Amino acid sequence: MNLEEKDKAYIWHPFTQMKGAATPIHIERGEGCYLYTADGKKYIDAVSSWWVNIHGHANAYIAEKIYEQSKQLEHVIFAGFTHTPAILLAEKLLQILPAHFAKVFYSDNGSTSVEVALKMALQYWYNKGEKQKTKIIALENAYHGDTFGSMSVGERNTFNAPFDPLLFEVYHIPVPTEKNIDTCIQKLHKLASQNNVAAFIIEPLVQGAAGMQMYDPDELDLLINIAQKHDILCIADEVMTGFGRTGKNFAIEHIQAQPDIICLSKGITGGFMPLAVTVCTEEIYQAFYDDEQSKAFFHGHSYTANPLSCAAALASMELLVSENCQQQIQYIYNSHLAFSNRIRRNKSVKDVRVTGTIIAVELNTPEGSSYFNTIRNSIYDFCLSKGVLLRPLGNVIYIMPPYCITQTELEIIYNTIEEVIAHHQEKLINDNLQYATD
Repeated sequence: MNLEEKDKAYIWHPFTQMKGAATPIHIERGEGCYLYTADGKKYIDAVSSWWVNIHGHANAYIAEKIYEQSKQLEHVIFAGFTHTPAILLAEKLLQILPAHFAKVFYSDNGSTSVEVALKMALQYWYNKGEKQKTKIIALENAYHGDTFGSMSVGERNTFNAPFDPLLFEVYHIPVPTEKNIDTCIQKLHKLASQNNVAAFIIEPLVQGAAGMQMYDPDELDLLINIAQKHDILCIADEVMTGFGRTGKNFAIEHIQAQPDIICLSKGITGGFMPLAVTVCTEEIYQAFYDDEQSKAFFHGHSYTANPLSCAAALASMELLVSENCQQQIQYIYNSHLAFSNRIRRNKSVKDVRVTGTIIAVELNTPEGSSYFNTIRNSIYDFCLSKGVLLRPLGNVIYIMPPYCITQTELEIIYNTIEEVIAHHQEKLINDNLQYATD
């Protein structure tokens, strides 16, 4: 068998209905914003390969730091042992996070960072003797991962329907907007007043999997303040928005009220290695710091704080805070704003949303906004034919590029989206003409 046949014979790919699925594109190497196939094709990775490659592919500096670490220590159990990369990474994170954060807990990926945060919040109240605090409040349309806890606090939909009877009950409030903020506040007050809520979890400013839905910092400030006045811990899921995606290092830097726990992953290692952290305040940590052994936080993973991953994360953060990278982040934001103004008035475009390095273009479609909107497949295939990797969320086309992207590469992506819009406009006209004829 050749490699293509072996892939089909042996591998089960994620988020894919394998029956009838197209043959996966075999990528041989990556460099900067580009992915290269064995047969010579190349694609601009406009989504940073599921939002992780913030500095582009095969970044030489990060690769060198991983190599150096691999010659010294590749892994060690993290219970009863520690190592330099984990210590330095925790220190570096706490230096660039808001000052009230105090302790770093390591795990493997976004879902597990959320799982840790939920368990941490629930046990915090358990340890304090307030065992009635077992409920979680989340936003509608949320996505927090694919483990059971993270599925429970996410939107109940097709993705988790088989497991719905096994997921724990969660209260939901609408995503806050200028129009519904009063309703959100009233609902949050009502739920919080029951005195059984342990935590309020949010994706700050941008709900990724929901179609890059964006909301304002002022509205989030109001909700966090209300929750904390009712002694509810607030969890910021910054798995996607962390490390520069919203224009600042973290989305919570845009708000005044601050969460008690933050979840980070994806861009933390620049896309090189799996790693996640859940960072909490000293007050939360102290609820576990006790002579009583049963109050310890009994959670861990085999690869917790893997030294190679920590080395990659340290290198990635060095690049992130550099003047050049910060300028690139601002440059991408300005480019997205200019592009949004250029397409906003097109009748095929329902909405254009920009936050930092993220831009989302929502098309007008009869099927409305849905992950399963069939227009997604034709857009995906068309963009690939133009040498651009975009993974639309239903009728929402979004760009979340590596920070090393150039103006030329951005223009290729923008022009490709404009072609999609033009084709869509033509189809809408033809469909309307056909309807009138019928």
